[in-house]
Amino acid sequence: MTAADLIPTLPSLPADVMAALWTPGIVLMLAGLVAAVGSQTIRAGALLLGPLLAFLVLLGTPVGTTVTLEWLGFELTPVRHDRLSLVFVLVFLLAALLAGVYALHSKSRLEVSSALIYAGAAVGAVMAGDLVTLFIYWELTAIASVFLIWVNGTDRAYRAGMRYLLVQVVSGLLLIGGAVVIWRETGTLAFDRMVLESPATWAIFVAFGIKAAFPLLNGWMQDGYPEGSVIGTVVLSAFTTKLAIYALARGFPGTELLIPIGAAMAVWPAIPAILETDLRRVLAYALNCQLGFMVVGIGVGTAEGINGAVGHAFASTIYQGLLYMATGAVLFRMGTVEVSRLGGLARAMPLTAAFCIVGAAAMAAAPLFSSYVVKSLTLSAAAHEGHYAAYIALIVAGGLAVVHGGLKVPYLAFFAPRRGPAPAEEPREAPANMLIAMALAAGVTVGLGVSPTAFYALLPFPVEYAPYKTASVLTQLQLLTFAALAFALLLRWGLVIRDRKVVVLNTDWLYRVPGRFLAVELSDQAAQFRAGLARIGMGLARDLGGFFLRTHGPEGVMARPWPIGLTVMWVAIVLVCSLVLYYL
Repeated sequence: MTAADLIPTLPSLPADVMAALWTPGIVLMLAGLVAAVGSQTIRAGALLLGPLLAFLVLLGTPVGTTVTLEWLGFELTPVRHDRLSLVFVLVFLLAALLAGVYALHSKSRLEVSSALIYAGAAVGAVMAGDLVTLFIYWELTAIASVFLIWVNGTDRAYRAGMRYLLVQVVSGLLLIGGAVVIWRETGTLAFDRMVLESPATWAIFVAFGIKAAFPLLNGWMQDGYPEGSVIGTVVLSAFTTKLAIYALARGFPGTELLIPIGAAMAVWPAIPAILETDLRRVLAYALNCQLGFMVVGIGVGTAEGINGAVGHAFASTIYQGLLYMATGAVLFRMGTVEVSRLGGLARAMPLTAAFCIVGAAAMAAAPLFSSYVVKSLTLSAAAHEGHYAAYIALIVAGGLAVVHGGLKVPYLAFFAPRRGPAPAEEPREAPANMLIAMALAAGVTVGLGVSPTAFYALLPFPVEYAPYKTASVLTQLQLLTFAALAFALLLRWGLVIRDRKVVVLNTDWLYRVPGRFLAVELSDQAAQFRAGLARIGMGLARDLGGFFLRTHGPEGVMARPWPIGLTVMWVAIVLVCSLVLYYL
């Protein structure tokens, strides 16, 4: 007998289980677990090698791959890799890599591991082919992402994180509730196209709408994202809402209700974005506007509309992340992104300012930047299908995006006259790893805009569209010019630069004002109820104590000696009662 014979043979897993476990999402989550227990050097390696290894796994997974397995009597599809999922997996892995470079200086195990697990769960959800697997990853994204808010360590962050988690859990409950009803009615859990014709599909639609930040369901984003850490907010901006866009594109393409919903999303958050003074809250509103374009494209439902929505999700993930990186660098050096205490940072942080301009130009859909070549797809799809009201709304939203995202953010942070007290020392440029991450994101943003043909090749359907026609370019340049004029007027009227902090409440007003009042009132009533119960309990305890003292105490009746005759009489009475009860 050799030493090898003494080693127990491990049971081999079935091939379908191995295929379900060896996916890009699982690789990222394993990297997160390694980062949770490793040293800072190991965490840095996990941040870089995790996304790269996941990308290699993706390359080894051919488009069209589907993995199914049986679990507890259910047929699940943990892996479904097609043209639609490919775009989102690619951009999620790219966003995870860029965020990893940006976070290399982080010393927080919780921050790094949460970011990787969150990214992995988002990738897993995109590749899920059934509603149960989707739900599991859906909830993992909620649980992992909330720590990116809590890691900030402030009381505001804790409260915002609790509200964020509550909303995300409600979304998950609606999703699994709808899935259960669909399974009972149809016997299948497949995550495919659905029609809004039953309470189950409506529940799933609302679940997706919560994460996509539909009107009246979007307060969690403007409330939670700005309270995250410098790194956490960059990561948060990439995954949750884009996962919801994927889910809508997979489950509800061509649902016309999405067109007015998306138009409203694109237009109305622009007003608070213009008035808001916290730059990260401004970007949260701006992200909400960009999501509106994607939702309209999904609602149109044609190949052109889906391509526009999916391509915009890809581009927005990168340039929106770039803007959050730039404002995060400002926060890292200045300790604030409140416009009343910023200004004039271009001289101290010229590279960060340049990268911020690139992100702002992309948000404004300037020609040669990524957003231009995909926003025009959505606009073209809406016009071709006769949705002229939505088309006009998106044009207006595009102009407003130039004001609040394309001009307000870079101008107030880097070029406006400095406001507030002067810092003790001149701020320095962002750390090298932050600059590298921003440079890579800026390169992708410009590259996608300069080479739209290669970008279009990634999209789910063939694209026959030329974005750089003379008329299209001139129209967009005119829009940019008029938006710049509007911004100049807003500056002159004092509606952009504020000398004090302004918080514009969105639908989070519902739980910040009446919700808080209701919570306080219920807490007071509960405290009074507990106090009343305590008084009643103390009174009963005193009465029972007195009774037992009188009967069983040293002078009580039960402590006195009983005559034998009386004892025999009570035994006889108890015996008679027992016999009567027995025969009855």
